[in-house]
Amino acid sequence: MANADVVAMLAKVPIFSELSKKELDAVARSGKEVPHREGAVLAKEGESGLGFFLILDGTATVKVGSRVRNRMGPGDFFGEISMLDGGPRTATVVAETPIRLFGMTQWVFKRLVEANPGIAMKMLRVMAGRLRGGSKDLTD
Repeated sequence: MANADVVAMLAKVPIFSELSKKELDAVARSGKEVPHREGAVLAKEGESGLGFFLILDGTATVKVGSRVRNRMGPGDFFGEISMLDGGPRTATVVAETPIRLFGMTQWVFKRLVEANPGIAMKMLRVMAGRLRGGSKDLTD
């Protein structure tokens, strides 16, 4: 998949939505394509997360406990919370088909943000807006 396609998909990820094309390109260059076979466990609930993943091709199932909660396909993503806070995965993600992911580890992301502090500020603004929106929903 061309870098421009990855950049376009990253632009739709909420935490990256305010980044410029140049910043998105830096994010895209910081990650790599990761293929997996059908049935591969991509993330396991309760285990520490290694980073962020964006589905380029293929489909995956999201389970919490033993219950299927969601199905994901190209453009969907997981691992953004663990990438930011280093906490455990909140769900198990299993490849339903052969799948290609864009992946970025937490330590690579940390170096990217340290080298480009503007990225961190824009991401914080998005996250603050989401928190504010969630708080507003609780008080309405």
